[in-house]
Amino acid sequence: MLQDWLPTSAKEVKLRGWDTLDVVLFSGDAYVDHPSFGAAVIGRVLEAAGYRVAIVPQPDWHGDLRDFTKLGRPRLFFGISPGAMDSMVNHYTANRRRRSDDAYTPDGRPGMRPDMPSIVYSRILRQLYPDSLIVLGGIEASLRRLSYYDYWEDRLRPSLLTECEADVITYGMGEQVTVEIAQRIDALLGSRDEGSSVPTRQDIVQLIADIPQVVSRQSEIVEQEGDIVLHPYEECLRNKRSQAENFRHIEEESNRWHASRIWQQTGDQYILVNPPYPPLTTEQVDRAFDLPYTRMPHPRYNGKRIPAYEMIRHSICLHRGCFGGCAFCTISAHQGKFIASRSKESILREARQVTQMPDFKGYISDLGGPSANMYLMRGKDLHLCEKCKRPSCLHPQVCPNLNADHGPLLEIYKAVDALPGVKKSFIGSGVRYDLILHEGKNGEYKETNMKYAEELIRNHVSGRLKVAPEHTNDAVLDVMRKPSFELFHRFKRLFDEVDRRFGLRQQIIPYFISSHPGSTEEAMAELAAETKRLDFKLEQVQDFTPTPMTVSTEIWYSGLHPYTLKPCYCAHSPEEKLRQRAYFFWYQPENVPKLRSSLIKMGRKDLADRLFGGNGTNLAKNNHGGYGSPSNHGAYQAGPRGNMSQGKSKPNRYDRGSRSNPRGK
Repeated sequence: MLQDWLPTSAKEVKLRGWDTLDVVLFSGDAYVDHPSFGAAVIGRVLEAAGYRVAIVPQPDWHGDLRDFTKLGRPRLFFGISPGAMDSMVNHYTANRRRRSDDAYTPDGRPGMRPDMPSIVYSRILRQLYPDSLIVLGGIEASLRRLSYYDYWEDRLRPSLLTECEADVITYGMGEQVTVEIAQRIDALLGSRDEGSSVPTRQDIVQLIADIPQVVSRQSEIVEQEGDIVLHPYEECLRNKRSQAENFRHIEEESNRWHASRIWQQTGDQYILVNPPYPPLTTEQVDRAFDLPYTRMPHPRYNGKRIPAYEMIRHSICLHRGCFGGCAFCTISAHQGKFIASRSKESILREARQVTQMPDFKGYISDLGGPSANMYLMRGKDLHLCEKCKRPSCLHPQVCPNLNADHGPLLEIYKAVDALPGVKKSFIGSGVRYDLILHEGKNGEYKETNMKYAEELIRNHVSGRLKVAPEHTNDAVLDVMRKPSFELFHRFKRLFDEVDRRFGLRQQIIPYFISSHPGSTEEAMAELAAETKRLDFKLEQVQDFTPTPMTVSTEIWYSGLHPYTLKPCYCAHSPEEKLRQRAYFFWYQPENVPKLRSSLIKMGRKDLADRLFGGNGTNLAKNNHGGYGSPSNHGAYQAGPRGNMSQGKSKPNRYDRGSRSNPRGK
């Protein structure tokens, strides 16, 4: 029935018997009623709290703007969810070229959302409804809540709140904050005496300005004990070091259990960022996932294919958050580093729902999360976690307080596979092999983690297992906050041993990044030689793209590491970036002369000989059937985990899995 979805039109509102709406959400994505899509989650959460909610997906921002007026003014507020994927990463490659498709649009059609919907949608709504409250959320706003470097315009920009017409930003996962905003405004409106004046927008903004995860404009700094006052935006424009210094505070507070308020002046405005809510409990996570989603695109699309939905339609997300702290990744900035896991019962309920889908053939495509194997992992002593400021629990060493037991995950895999109708479940999200190999104190996790590795490799790999070493050079990996490449060697030996023991013919698909801060042409040549030795031939790869609110972007912009304030080399020019990227394709005949010449000029004839042979003609077996054979290509497409491949757009690996970013308006 059409009423099974949240309404998207005036006709559907009437079908529900409603004459008014409390909240109208404008989404940059198609409306898929699934817990992987942010607008659907926020809409369902508000609905469960008793509010009348409608969604306007991908409104036409040209012409008469009828999509913005068809549902009228809501009683409480307009909400804007620009999309599960940052619009600029969605629209442009690392070379700033326009993409030809959009995975979150029916039939992948491009041009259904503007660049920066946060700005465009809010400007239109303010023009049409000058007195209405506009609440802005989603990944796009969340990562631009304070001054940030815009790669596509090549300039430092102020908080998005100073450049758009929204009243407040909600950052991070949006269920709690959005419901609390609705409840406060509802209580204010319900408490008015008859004949009393209607609260103004500014009255309402001040009413909600102290809610966790709210970003607001203030007329002055009213500092409380423990507040952090950043360098003003104008100072950061003059001095890149100030921006780098700011970012350390921003990242640390994003990853603290008990964070401080943050202030930043921009002109005559003062941006106030409230601390996040405490980490979600299992019960809270379950409530969001157990809402009555249809798990299907809205019938308005008449069966058109939505690529992002096709990827996740038979997948299940086990948890939120990631404590890896990779320098190029935004998961912790948006979802937090503390893992919020679902209960086994909630996961099994969703799995049963998947088995009842009419197109289900018995195969669950992914039991994963931002990182597939962090389910139920947390500190052994949470009091230590509450005091911790480390952005990563894995770098530079695994935290001794971390419980890295894979036992609960093994139970989930076996319970899901035992359900009637399930033939097999796969792990499609990226796996942290450094966690699998971590033995803990006195080997406390070794036996269980080796059982997990065997179960994973033997029963849950759909021919290819995704892992992300990212580079082979340890100095570059240190900047990335990734483990030594030696751990990849260890995991590959384990993978190959299990493969042989059970007569399997599976492949490891490694992801690598070129032009990341710290990476030089020489380091890329070493990467090429090492991957050749391992019989990998990479075709679809990833060139680093600076995206807001990552350590890597701050280094790339300022030239300084925010935590040491020491210079760090970055490949800035197109020529430098192309040279680094060419080493992924060292085996292509057109690349051989220029790469060999470049290596000899830098005094690395040894690397030239390792790659091309003594005379430059003894290339690797171009048609071999190993891990790099043509049948294995296409493995490295990425979404906005901070970077994007040169190939076609593919939803969320910011995420290390296609469900991470979509949640949270």
